[in-house]
Amino acid sequence: MALSPFGSRSPSMTVHSPNTAIRLRASAVQNSASGPVASAKAAQNGDRELTEQLNIDVRDRYVKDKKLGEGTYAVVYLGHLKHNTSSFVAIKKIKVNAEYKDGLTMDAIREVKYLQELAHPNVIALHDVFSSKDQNLNLVLEFLPGGDLEMLIKDTDIHYGAADIKAWMGMLARGVWFCHENFVLHRDIKPNNLLIAADGEVKLADFGLARSFADPYLNMTHQVITRWYRPPELLYGARQYSGAVDVWSMGMVFAELLLRVPFVAGNTDLDQISKICEAFGTPTEDNWPGVTKLPNYIPTDNGQRIPLSGRDFFMRQFPTAGPVGADLLMSMCALDPRKRSTAVQVLRNNWWTIDPRPTSNEDLPRKSGGTKKMGDDLTRRGGELDEGLFKSAARQLDFGPIK
Repeated sequence: MALSPFGSRSPSMTVHSPNTAIRLRASAVQNSASGPVASAKAAQNGDRELTEQLNIDVRDRYVKDKKLGEGTYAVVYLGHLKHNTSSFVAIKKIKVNAEYKDGLTMDAIREVKYLQELAHPNVIALHDVFSSKDQNLNLVLEFLPGGDLEMLIKDTDIHYGAADIKAWMGMLARGVWFCHENFVLHRDIKPNNLLIAADGEVKLADFGLARSFADPYLNMTHQVITRWYRPPELLYGARQYSGAVDVWSMGMVFAELLLRVPFVAGNTDLDQISKICEAFGTPTEDNWPGVTKLPNYIPTDNGQRIPLSGRDFFMRQFPTAGPVGADLLMSMCALDPRKRSTAVQVLRNNWWTIDPRPTSNEDLPRKSGGTKKMGDDLTRRGGELDEGLFKSAARQLDFGPIK
């Protein structure tokens, strides 16, 4: 029987949650104490002592080994279970920041919240959370020693083809589909947030900019997603949007895998809009009803409208994808988010079933040195951009005549 393109949901990872135990212990203390005041004090003391003990129990399960990376936001260590030295984990210590309530940034709160809620083979797993003696929050994450997709794209000594790209994109698409099925927008999909496990599986990481989108009328910030992977509706200041923003980012990752440089990479938000128009066409009321009413809409073509890029453009620009793959990419890069494919539609596309078939995990290209790269990736805050080796490279792409 053929496997579903959606993959299978993995069993939920065990995340330490002391709330139930605390309530039970507090109730027992209160019932056994004499008088309401004594009961309240006893319950409060019991809660605090039990919470502290549970935190110590979790902390003592792990041993921190060498430091993998350090930034202003976090320090990442290689660790292992105390009673199993071969069971490796990554321990991300988020630094206390006095500027924020309780010393925690919203990025840290979001990361814990959504990783506790999501359990899928293509989403990085959160095993435990504990606080250290210096009150820093420690996240115990699964260890992914293969580095990230950006590392493979940049390394010209690594050769990969259409079947490898299809495998990587399939894993990304399944991870995004699962997030959207659970009403979570990732809002920062890019190659260095796609970490690689020892078995070759790609995992979606860094949920510092994620949020729920259950209420379609609730305003959200447009200042999310690293600029090169940010869709036009956010560049135009849209405050209400859907999972289409993540699908655009997926399309940019797809294009980058095919070209081995970022497809559209602007220096500023205005430059980013200009490059999107050069590549895909000028947004107008005809091809994107309502676009001119978005808060930050600015005409960028000096009155010279560039027609929407058709199938010929995508086939010419991305020959490695083949005709069906070019059609899929075009559907992910529609300017109007309402015309863009959804994550489930992406997974149902025929591209996944035609030749070449996706490369098996064990045969995917690998690169050494991934452990250090994972440490560097996990120390960043959501939305941080390091142009690195790609600085100015994508801006030299010649899109040729638009037909």
